[in-house]
Amino acid sequence: MTTRKYKELVEERTRETLQKWSEQSAVEEKDIYRFLHNLKGTSGTVGLDTVEAFSGNALLYFSDDQHRSWTEAEWGDYIYPVLELFEERESLGAVPPLTPGIALSHGNVHQQYEILIVDDDVELVAFLRESLERESYYVSIALSAGRGLKLFYENKPDLILLDILLPDRSGIDVLKQIIGKAKKERIPIIMISGEHSIEVQKYAYSLGVMDYIQKPVDIDLFLVLIKNRFELKKEWQESIIVDELTGAFNRKYFNQTMKQLISDFRRTGRTFSLALLDLDLFKQVNDTYGHLMGDEVLQSFSEVVKQSIRTEDTFCRYGGEEFALFMPNTPAEQALLVMERIQEVFAAREFQAKRESFHVTFSCGVTEVNGEMQDADILVEEADLALYASKHNGRNQSTLYSQDLLLGQRETLLNVIIVDDDPLIRRMVTTHFAAWQPGTNARVKVASYADGALLLKSDWYAPEEKYVILLDGVMPGLDGLEVLEKIRSGYPEVNILVIMLTGRNNQRDIIHALQMGADDYVIKPFHLPELLTRIERLAHRFLF
Repeated sequence: MTTRKYKELVEERTRETLQKWSEQSAVEEKDIYRFLHNLKGTSGTVGLDTVEAFSGNALLYFSDDQHRSWTEAEWGDYIYPVLELFEERESLGAVPPLTPGIALSHGNVHQQYEILIVDDDVELVAFLRESLERESYYVSIALSAGRGLKLFYENKPDLILLDILLPDRSGIDVLKQIIGKAKKERIPIIMISGEHSIEVQKYAYSLGVMDYIQKPVDIDLFLVLIKNRFELKKEWQESIIVDELTGAFNRKYFNQTMKQLISDFRRTGRTFSLALLDLDLFKQVNDTYGHLMGDEVLQSFSEVVKQSIRTEDTFCRYGGEEFALFMPNTPAEQALLVMERIQEVFAAREFQAKRESFHVTFSCGVTEVNGEMQDADILVEEADLALYASKHNGRNQSTLYSQDLLLGQRETLLNVIIVDDDPLIRRMVTTHFAAWQPGTNARVKVASYADGALLLKSDWYAPEEKYVILLDGVMPGLDGLEVLEKIRSGYPEVNILVIMLTGRNNQRDIIHALQMGADDYVIKPFHLPELLTRIERLAHRFLF
């Protein structure tokens, strides 16, 4: 559907609403507020800029928690002028249509640097996020130390902005807890604080922060500093080939080795096998015994593998708890036997934590280069498909890639659910996301609900599926925050990502939403390509 058509629908709905109100003796103030709230968000999204501005100004005269009734003579002076704006026929253009079939990729999403801001000053955080994202950084937000630690361990950001004064514990305490791991992962930490004491700054530097920025922030200087630090980080990454935590080679060396072995095969015909290894249920280890124990498990795993392979083999940390092993001059059947022996050794290793012992296993997928297949990306896909088969069939096993695996390849169902009382917003989102293709192994199913109560009463959740929920903050009946609270208390967070849709001036709702477990927020009016980008980034956790 074209942008012009959406604009016409906004005008049509507005005229129908005002006609209906004119036939009533009075209109509830909360209904007027919600009408203007929706009109502001929708008109801005489809490019009706003057209608958006008008609605935002008119909102100042109404409230959603007042019980007053307004007659047409009273509300008409505030609302009817909007019809003249439609008659002006604003110029079309503004919002580019969403391109059908935009796909999640292993490259574009992760090439964008991710910054974690841990600060409870929501106005500053919102300003910094907007400024940073204009420079093509991706920003995640934590308004408390606890949430910041969770996002740090789970998301592995590329840089951290950390405030000293936080509501639940000191930023210095957070710094002490994460600095060791941040150094090993080469994640720069920048303190940002209104505390100007030289002693505090010296102490922060002594603990290992890269920079200390005083509030108020000079945004131009700040952006130049961030760019400088990422350029330095890139130089680090290009000069280092060993993962400091595990002692395995890193992703950069993996790419170099793959290129070298494929080139050698084409020249000499010498075969090689690739194995992808992934620790089973590793998140449970972190959640149950802590991330320090998780690091110990990773180090022990790397030690077992390195002690079990030949000098000519290359062992790499592929990402997180996933590793890769190149075995030159080794056919896949022989590589499979090697991996099964390593699995036996590692599964027998005992770990101790919280006065109890536990064991960890890993799953593996194996493939080999051949005359028909000499493409690096496809070799990785083959090994990854075999790895998935090992996981799906019970874990703690190795699987050899074969064409038969393609027939049994399981599809991931990603549900995109829009909960908004504005029917036009629902139509726009469902129309565009119905054509979205997030990956070769993923299918999108789109659903919409006019309010939160309808969602919660429906049979919407299945444990084996994944969900991205776009949740409006202002709705009749249950508002967005109440729905968010019920979702987070009643369903496993690991399967559900929630993006709040909020008005630009509603900072209170942003604070509450982030504190209650929202993964992100998008300010109305929004552009659909921007919304897709945010969903891509979040959904990447599910699909790859």
